[in-house]
Amino acid sequence: MTSYMSEYPPIPFDPAYKKFFEDFYATSDTPDAHSKYVEQFTPDATLVMASKKATGSEEILALRRGLWEKVTSRVHKPLKIFPYGPNSDEVMLHGTVRYELKAGGKSSVDWAAYAHLVKIDGGVKMDFYQVYLDTAAQAK
Repeated sequence: MTSYMSEYPPIPFDPAYKKFFEDFYATSDTPDAHSKYVEQFTPDATLVMASKKATGSEEILALRRGLWEKVTSRVHKPLKIFPYGPNSDEVMLHGTVRYELKAGGKSSVDWAAYAHLVKIDGGVKMDFYQVYLDTAAQAK
């Protein structure tokens, strides 16, 4: 079983946010969890994945489906999450992701991300998430 736990600096950080990221990356790595993935964003959220940008649930869903067109599996390792300060709702993240491709072969790439979290109806969602990665390394 894959662990989605990350390292954090020694400052207070909401446990609900930590759990959110564990659940988010588990969902990210589940090929058919498109709707569940979208539910982790606010309805008007913005998702930027390298050079692709999606705003709102419908665009995020389309981007998510596209991310699985050439991939049979992926495993995220969110290595470190850095809150902007004690109990901040903004974080920078660093990790790796390993892919198995439908055409055969495997690939791995480092990534970094910025996320802004919001609490809605007792749950946590993102209203902005931007992933930075080396698209040339991803294409290999």
